[in-house]
Amino acid sequence: MIWRALLLLLLSGPALAQPYPARPVKLIVPFPPGGNTDIVGRMIAQKLSDSFGQQVYVENRGGAGGTIGAEAAAKSPNDGYTLFFSTTGTLASAPSLQPNLRYDPIKDFTPIGTLANAPVVIIVAASLPPKNLRELIQLAKAQPGALKFGSAGTGHFVHIAGEMFKASAGVDMLHVPYKGVAQALTDLLGGRIDLMFDAFAQYEPHLRSGKLRALAVANSTRLARLPDVPTTAEAGLPDYLLASWFGLAAPAGVPREVVDRVNGETRKALAASDVREGLAKLGLEPGGSSPQEYTAMIADELGKWRRAVHAAGIKLE
Repeated sequence: MIWRALLLLLLSGPALAQPYPARPVKLIVPFPPGGNTDIVGRMIAQKLSDSFGQQVYVENRGGAGGTIGAEAAAKSPNDGYTLFFSTTGTLASAPSLQPNLRYDPIKDFTPIGTLANAPVVIIVAASLPPKNLRELIQLAKAQPGALKFGSAGTGHFVHIAGEMFKASAGVDMLHVPYKGVAQALTDLLGGRIDLMFDAFAQYEPHLRSGKLRALAVANSTRLARLPDVPTTAEAGLPDYLLASWFGLAAPAGVPREVVDRVNGETRKALAASDVREGLAKLGLEPGGSSPQEYTAMIADELGKWRRAVHAAGIKLE
């Protein structure tokens, strides 16, 4: 009888220690349905579902610029069954602007890997005389405070991108905040503001038509969709490198085997042609970093954003 009991115990061992994941996995996307974050999140969730043989479902937890969803993810169990769609806003800009957040972007998360990024493009109104970045900087230095750049509001990514440009180029320009990018774009097209610093996707039709002009992309390489637009290094401003990014993370302390499994399957997903085509349509470049690389990137980005916010004296009301 004893040997039968031991045999049953040995046979049941593998069933008790099932490989990850043994049940559905939740992916918290900290923004409402319909935007780029939601589209990319669902794209990756479907690929992970296919590879895991378990459903990876999206839970949209929007509000407060993504910080509500980030807090929920940070306070979730660290068993690998809650993943977090991390962004520039939730892990870099919001912590830089809101020191009293109820989560720590470094201590409360385990980075898994990057998903995609959208490099900043310097876009000017067609009526503005400068035809390249050097001419723009010369004009800004000749007329301090005269050029106006728009954003979707004080503290928004597009605002900080402009402040970082000012610091990098050593120029003074006037920030004009709007209630959303759409309003700022309308005034840029109308020539009521002079330039913006943003990912190019929603500006692309106007760049094609000639109503707007792209002077440089703040990336180490040119963009496939804008092959004639030089990088900031090529245009004479090598220190200005900036992108809006998406990644995957998990609550702090998640098992290493979970991190490695999710990272490996995510890299496979990002290599798939349909995913790369889907990202390209959104104006995004695919990621695919290691957990260690993403960890270092978050720390670097957080430091960059905090310095920019401090230097510009930006405070949210």
